[in-house]
Amino acid sequence: MKTNKKIQSPHLHNQFPCSQCGAMLKYQPGTQHQTCEYCGQENTIVDKQESIKEYDLHSALQALANTQPTTTSKQAHCDSCGASFKFAANLHAGQCPFCGSDIVNSPQKNKLITPKSLLPFVISEVDARDKFRHWIQGLWFAPNKVKQYARSDSKLTGIYLPYWTYDSDTESTYTGARGDTYYVNQRVSYVQNGRQVSTVKRVPRIRWTNVSGRVSRFFDDVLIGASQSLPRQILDHLQPWDLENLVPYEEKYISGFQSEVYQVELDEGFDYARQVMDDIIHRDIAYDIGGDHQRIYQLNTQHRHMTYKHCLLPIWSAAFLYRDQTYRFVVNGRTGEVQGERPYSYWKIAFAVIAGLILIAGGITFLQQSGALDQLEYTDYYAY
Repeated sequence: MKTNKKIQSPHLHNQFPCSQCGAMLKYQPGTQHQTCEYCGQENTIVDKQESIKEYDLHSALQALANTQPTTTSKQAHCDSCGASFKFAANLHAGQCPFCGSDIVNSPQKNKLITPKSLLPFVISEVDARDKFRHWIQGLWFAPNKVKQYARSDSKLTGIYLPYWTYDSDTESTYTGARGDTYYVNQRVSYVQNGRQVSTVKRVPRIRWTNVSGRVSRFFDDVLIGASQSLPRQILDHLQPWDLENLVPYEEKYISGFQSEVYQVELDEGFDYARQVMDDIIHRDIAYDIGGDHQRIYQLNTQHRHMTYKHCLLPIWSAAFLYRDQTYRFVVNGRTGEVQGERPYSYWKIAFAVIAGLILIAGGITFLQQSGALDQLEYTDYYAY
């Protein structure tokens, strides 16, 4: 198995040299300080005394439409997995922190919206590796080489992923139908012991009544991943995030880590958020209609007072190649939740199927030899 090499491209932010030895200070997860890994010098991080603001969505979209982004040569794009991030000013090549692919810096468009808040790492790399090992060891039918990779001292990369949050005050009008279940007696005929017999059964029916109404809901902090380097299913399943603990953006928290530039634009992110809201609105309408069954014929939702935030959330990431395919694993840097892609060992699956068939065949043979199967068939016949 080929694992990803050490990431050579540092984060896109300022560097913080140690005042004693000159080495670069790194943020220590779960603390309020940066630490020098050589001399142990610590610098305390003092959070900015400012509130986490929401920004008007319409105003931001209008400003983006009227502003032409400039071109920079420091933003890198990985063609293998789609990640976008930045190299340090003195580097033009390195490896993607998500899939390990070698990439060369190429001109890209600057992003006009910068993050204003973040959640600092709480889970250390050692703890993240332990959780990763526990997760991957528990995967059924995983190839042995994958589990060997989990037992190795493979390095995890700490990355801050870009996210959008959206607020919206919604009001929805609808027309539909309410279905109430009732029962009627119905005579049915069937053959029993060679004779035609009949009986009366209670059969369910649905009575439909046309309805219309209005529901409203305020959505707060609908979280949408702004990365395309990881499948959306992985991003969504990393939740929940403790967004109530967001702190104002501070580069010192990012020292020693990577951070990714958003690839999902602000308006595109709201489209995803609207899908999340629509699912909840449908459930609200179903509850409002009541009854045993619901139908929605027409639905119109108005969004008002829409706001957004751009924040960075921490993950530990690992990637490796297995049979020429890249598999990504991530660990939530706040909760330790593990999500990822995994290969399957088809030999293990085949052996499991064969073993299951052998057990079933053995059980049938035992029943036949004991006469229990004949008794079971006799009982079932007369029960019918």
